[in-house]
Amino acid sequence: MSFSTTAVTGNSIFPRNSNSRPKNSQNRKEVISLLQKCKHVYQIQPIHAKIIRNAQGQDPFVIFELLRLCSNLNSIDYANKIFQQTKTPNVYLYTALIDGFVSSGCYLDAIRLYCQMVNEFILPDNYAITSVLKACGFGLALEVGREVHAQVLKLGLSTNRSVRMKLMGLYGKCGEFERARQVFDEMPEGDVVASSIMITSYVDYGLVEEANGVFNRVRTKDTVCWTAMIDGLVRNGEMNRALEMFREMQRNNVTPNEVTIVCVLSACSQLGALELGRWVHSYMDKYGIEFNYIVGGALINMYSRCGDIDEAVEVFGKMQERDVSSYNSMIEGLAMHGKSNEAVEMFWTMTKQGLRPNSITFVKVLNACSHGGLLELGFQIFHSMTTRHGIQPQIEHYGCMVDLLGRSGQLEEAYSFITKIKMAPDHIMLGALLSACKIHGNLELGERVAEILVNCGDADSGTYVLLSNVYSSSGRWKEAAQVRAEMKESGTPKEPGCSLIEVNNEIHEFLLGDLRHPKKEEIYKKLKELNDELKSEGYLPATEVVLHDIEDRQKEWALSIHSERLAICYGLISTKPCTTLRIVKNLRVCNDCHSMIKLIAKITKRKIVVRDRNRFHHFENGACSCADYW
Repeated sequence: MSFSTTAVTGNSIFPRNSNSRPKNSQNRKEVISLLQKCKHVYQIQPIHAKIIRNAQGQDPFVIFELLRLCSNLNSIDYANKIFQQTKTPNVYLYTALIDGFVSSGCYLDAIRLYCQMVNEFILPDNYAITSVLKACGFGLALEVGREVHAQVLKLGLSTNRSVRMKLMGLYGKCGEFERARQVFDEMPEGDVVASSIMITSYVDYGLVEEANGVFNRVRTKDTVCWTAMIDGLVRNGEMNRALEMFREMQRNNVTPNEVTIVCVLSACSQLGALELGRWVHSYMDKYGIEFNYIVGGALINMYSRCGDIDEAVEVFGKMQERDVSSYNSMIEGLAMHGKSNEAVEMFWTMTKQGLRPNSITFVKVLNACSHGGLLELGFQIFHSMTTRHGIQPQIEHYGCMVDLLGRSGQLEEAYSFITKIKMAPDHIMLGALLSACKIHGNLELGERVAEILVNCGDADSGTYVLLSNVYSSSGRWKEAAQVRAEMKESGTPKEPGCSLIEVNNEIHEFLLGDLRHPKKEEIYKKLKELNDELKSEGYLPATEVVLHDIEDRQKEWALSIHSERLAICYGLISTKPCTTLRIVKNLRVCNDCHSMIKLIAKITKRKIVVRDRNRFHHFENGACSCADYW
């Protein structure tokens, strides 16, 4: 894919055909006007036919507009055919098609076309250079990008601002930060666009502090610069910092755009910060930020993941424009909240609207069937992927079916299903079956599945913990201890349980037995009061879920200091009576906590919403929305 940088230097700077004139310039204006008004793919061919009839099939001005139109309407294959029929394309036509390939994600095709142009002795200009550098950046084609950079220097284009920006983007995307920094340092100090590119480059590789350093040196930050930093923090798991930066953005009177709002809503979703998410929603309405399907999808995700599925449904109902991703978000939200039948109904509604479900849609709806125990319906939808929608199942779809069978107690059928599929099972699929073995008490199959996971090198901390759980629940303490020792020897760290609760627009974090909170004394006092009340209600701790071979009294204490219980106690002492408590936990809620929270909701007359790794649990009046099926 290499090309000569010297072959073009003696060529004329004027592109071929740039002085050609069609016989009828009035016809050219009419056709170009017609092309610029075109809005749909099916209009392209009739217009192209008219161009050919008018003998304008080689007019570079007309072909240029036609290529741009095809690219804008996602008809890049047709654009390529038109280009191949052009006898002497000039640099503008090459650039138009290169741009089209880049917009369509065909980065290698864009690079090949640029190389063809150079080998045809057509001199690239700064527009062609920026287009191919963009293709090199997105395609991670570092070596070709370096050759283009060398050509930039020979052609005297290294001072062009757009070219410099694309060079920074190329080196940043490829992780060549020293080269990216060299180009950045040559830019005028305080160039906010260049700074935003540098910030994005750093955060793409998880270098948050380096990005923050660039951000802090920008004197006058615009919306794009703020958004780049907020987005980078969100993508690197720094949710609280992202929200604090958004607040700082407000204090600096910088108006957010739709992208900023989506980033902030994503942070709220992951933290379970419902009140802040509601404030962002009202902020959008107040300042007239466009409510398009992208923002609408982010709002649906935020309300769903923060525990207010009714508000998510209301947002969905107000959306004037809905795409497949909008329905996917709604299906997922309904499934997470135990509304499996409603999620399936949403899936049918989507297909009736003429929207074609994609691979992600089927993951969402099959998960809904799994969480709702809809075995027959799940298999019906699974088979419809190939028979009706022409989508071949991937590993994640097979995983959903294993989970569906496992949760339904059909463990041997789930194992048989795994052995019959054409691809090797991944750790998620096997982990789902191992979890089902633990729930249904099938130690023998659980050992078999765990052995496969360990031997394949796919075992994570969850695998070891699940297997240890299986042994512990059967009273096989020696084997449980051995599994924990193997986990330690393998260097697989156990993910600590962590629960978050939002109180007065602040997120409070609790770990197992946490003593860091300023109100720890009040929290543990409330915990003791609750334990006494729970025992009077007949609560008996499910000590069999404790992984260690210790006395029952110690087991009871180990259960009582789980992170979600501490978060609930803090919520009880920090909010008014009847206020709903919303907890976000990074792991699955254990059986004992599930039973206990139902009783807490009953005796405190509170609604308690807990989001764990799998789904939402709405506890109210001594019952849970999952009907103890999770």
